[in-house]
Amino acid sequence: MAGIVRAAGLTEERFRDLLLSECSHDSVVQGLGIPEDEISEGLRAELAVALYAQGALSLGMAAELADMSRMVFGELVGLRGIARHYGEAELEEDVVYARGE
Repeated sequence: MAGIVRAAGLTEERFRDLLLSECSHDSVVQGLGIPEDEISEGLRAELAVALYAQGALSLGMAAELADMSRMVFGELVGLRGIARHYGEAELEEDVVYARGE
């Protein structure tokens, strides 16, 4: 997630504050049904899934945003019924990842 946050020109603290400020109203927080200490994590995961589904982020970048391994994020995407996007860019990213670069 740090790479995505930095690319947006934000500190991690500012990113977290922005996420939480969007849910500062008690009714919104209660409506989410997510324990207060898990809101930031849950919203990051939901944002990552949505951006991946729209093709705005690769699987690796979305997994980073969600603070999950690629494998776990891929399983989440599969459980949501979202088709995997796999083109040349993703292949190259996977090769770099596999080489540990």
